[in-house]
Amino acid sequence: MTRKDYLFTSESVSEGHPDKVSDAISDAIVDLFIGKEPEARVAVETLTTTNNVVLAGEVRGSATRDEMIATARRTIKEIGYEQKGFHWDMCEIQCMVHGQSADIAMGVDAGTGMHTDEGAGDQGIMFGYACDETPELMPAPILYSHRILQNMAEARHSGAAPQLEPDSKSQVTVEYRDGKPVRAHTIVISTQHAAGLSSDDIRQIVEPHAQKALPDGWIDANTVWHVNPTGQFVIGGPDGDAGLTGRKIIVDTYGGAAPHGGGAFSGKDPTKVDRSAAYASRYVAKNVVAAGLASRCCVQLAYAIGVAQPLSIYVDTYGTSEVHASVIEDAIRKSIDLTPHGIRTTLGLNRPIYRRTAAYGHFGRTPEDDGGFSWEKIDLAEKLKAAV
Repeated sequence: MTRKDYLFTSESVSEGHPDKVSDAISDAIVDLFIGKEPEARVAVETLTTTNNVVLAGEVRGSATRDEMIATARRTIKEIGYEQKGFHWDMCEIQCMVHGQSADIAMGVDAGTGMHTDEGAGDQGIMFGYACDETPELMPAPILYSHRILQNMAEARHSGAAPQLEPDSKSQVTVEYRDGKPVRAHTIVISTQHAAGLSSDDIRQIVEPHAQKALPDGWIDANTVWHVNPTGQFVIGGPDGDAGLTGRKIIVDTYGGAAPHGGGAFSGKDPTKVDRSAAYASRYVAKNVVAAGLASRCCVQLAYAIGVAQPLSIYVDTYGTSEVHASVIEDAIRKSIDLTPHGIRTTLGLNRPIYRRTAAYGHFGRTPEDDGGFSWEKIDLAEKLKAAV
């Protein structure tokens, strides 16, 4: 039996978290290559630690080693790191990026290998999810965890909260009644800060940003707060803990409210279905919910390297649809081309739009005029409804 009354928690981490610094650098390098050549191939991982950055991976495109290093420095500067232990201008950056494997290229490029259509860049399974508990059709706990940190980052960058430093984390526990989110049960915020401030000082700074992030009335007298519960958070970022690309995949997606196929997004060009098919599955799931076909929808896609068509399409509506899931699956097949090329064409993914995705979630964002977050559009809803 489905539970109706329960607590559910999701976390977010800021752009200054060590893993997110790594994600941002990797995605900025993706943008560097795709900005020069829309069909460039990129798979770049980043390691960050005390005043050291290591870039590794494989690429096919015209950007140079010096351009990659300069891009990494610029990204660190944009995030705001000018600290003794991690400084954009003083850190050492090693670039160990090399050319793409010919074996991988043979299976992915159209007209080569065993298949004449452009194949997937790897095997794997990808999940997309949507639900009607927020206007963005996202689970409430992860959406509001992101919003808190976004508000804090805006205040830090604008100079309104100069006491805050780049590294921070949030966690929101939401109370559900009769299956609907109704209030914030617990809010946890840990943020790097200037020396000499207490947890009470930090709470006074960050609490307004949490109040602004959550719906009216969600924070009440019974909401439990934990702000910098260790008491001090001065040493942070890559100086406090090493960071790696792709280590925050649940933060990047649905906060644990839906399955995850295991593949990371950042540092990968859109021929990699880990990224593009995860965007497509979110796009499809969101449009299923937007079309009124279900109030919750999970979509799984599966691919094999070098093979264009998805091996399977699976839909679960958790009993919230009057239409059988197999009917929705058929409607999806009729409504959208889910080959790697079809996904990139439909969503316009061969553009330098990835650096902005590296923090505060890849989903639940607002579609942008230049094609950013195109997978958040709901322009497929009527087509799906008609196909059903």
